[in-house]
Amino acid sequence: MKRAIAFPAIAAMLLAGCASVPKVQPQVAQVQEQSLGLGSETPAIDAAWWSAYDDPQLDRLIETGLAGNPSLAGALARVRLAQAQIETEHAGLLPHISASGQLDRARIGDKLFPPPVGGSDANIGIAGGSLSWDLDIFGRQHAMVRQAQAAARAAALDAAAARLTLSVSITQTYIGLAQADQLIRVADGFVQTRQKALGFAQSRVKNQLGSQFDTKQAETLLAQAEQARTQAEQQRDVLVHALAALVGRGADFYPQIIAPTLRLDQAPAVPDMLPADLLGRRPDLLAGQARIEAAVQGRQVAKDAFLPDLSISALAGLTAVGLGNFFTGGAFSYTVGPAVSVPIFQGGKLRAQYKGATADLDGAVADYDNAVVGAVREASDAITNVRSSDQDLAEQLRVVQGLRDTVRLDEVRVRTGLGSQLDAIDSGFRLLQAEQQLVDMQADALTRRVQLVAALGGGFDPSRPLAAASASEPHS
Repeated sequence: MKRAIAFPAIAAMLLAGCASVPKVQPQVAQVQEQSLGLGSETPAIDAAWWSAYDDPQLDRLIETGLAGNPSLAGALARVRLAQAQIETEHAGLLPHISASGQLDRARIGDKLFPPPVGGSDANIGIAGGSLSWDLDIFGRQHAMVRQAQAAARAAALDAAAARLTLSVSITQTYIGLAQADQLIRVADGFVQTRQKALGFAQSRVKNQLGSQFDTKQAETLLAQAEQARTQAEQQRDVLVHALAALVGRGADFYPQIIAPTLRLDQAPAVPDMLPADLLGRRPDLLAGQARIEAAVQGRQVAKDAFLPDLSISALAGLTAVGLGNFFTGGAFSYTVGPAVSVPIFQGGKLRAQYKGATADLDGAVADYDNAVVGAVREASDAITNVRSSDQDLAEQLRVVQGLRDTVRLDEVRVRTGLGSQLDAIDSGFRLLQAEQQLVDMQADALTRRVQLVAALGGGFDPSRPLAAASASEPHS
């Protein structure tokens, strides 16, 4: 009869805990792919996309950087921390067992017990074990595990995004190094040409065919050419330092970086439209999706906090005065049974937590939507920039070719006496300047391609970081 009364009472307590969940709904909707104007193709990008530049040193630098960059090491440490949190939350689903023991020498007062026990010294032994097991009948702990798993996926995807950013930074810096080396060669051409111009001006003055103005002009132009070479050499040294830092090395690494074999005039092919799977190939966007899932589970945890908590607990142990009595049957005692905890009044704490968790979900969705819009714009801009840089480069090639023809014709005119040496030198100056601009545009065309690869997520494979993250996840 007592059991018949107890069960309805417990059921009433369980139902009472479900009544006060606030009606607070998320207010931010997740952006849909069909509203973004993505293309219908899904271009493939090689995982080692930088190998398209056909430079073994670049391959080696990226391999070294991915293995030793401190920023990347920090991202991987955060992955391990998130995976440890999964194990912590999963432990809440399992029974907890503990044991303890204690031995004391005590003086027993004669007011507590009559003689001969009272007023004597005795050994008091206590030993016991306890078991507690949260049954999680409403799934709160399971939601906490899923929240930790989603956070771990986000951390793994953040690490993948960091790897992409690092490989992009190394490649862009390396293109700058190739550009600086080429500009040094162009500046050397300036110096040689202007040295000839200075010698020609000095000869004309000596033969009383020119003035000191011509000499000063030639000296100024030579100084400008030498300055351009110095600036290019300084740029190269700074880029070497940057590359060493990107791969996690110091000054000892500088001499190991040699002149690139990367060709500035050979630009690899890249996609020319927004891919249909843009949202699924960028690790930063996938990390945003994982954070939304973590926020969804966090909101569920806050909702489940309004519900009762049912657990089983047990205690068993030995307690005796005198070691001789410790192992007798009378020293043994135990308790076992279910326990119900029902939130009745928390001063608005649970409602505030639920509202906060809902706001966190809105924030995660808003951050993701903002990242998606930015990613679409970034990829669109990158495609436009590639097309524009290719067009500029084609036009500059025509300019350079025209100036090369002009220089060749001026040389013919000088040899036949129909033109002056100054005209030939002047056209040579303009050609070298145009070639310098050509180097800049070739490097820019390559850099724009790297930026497009980054905007499309590189050669990222979504299954790899997720598999790495889930490998250590316990299964509930």
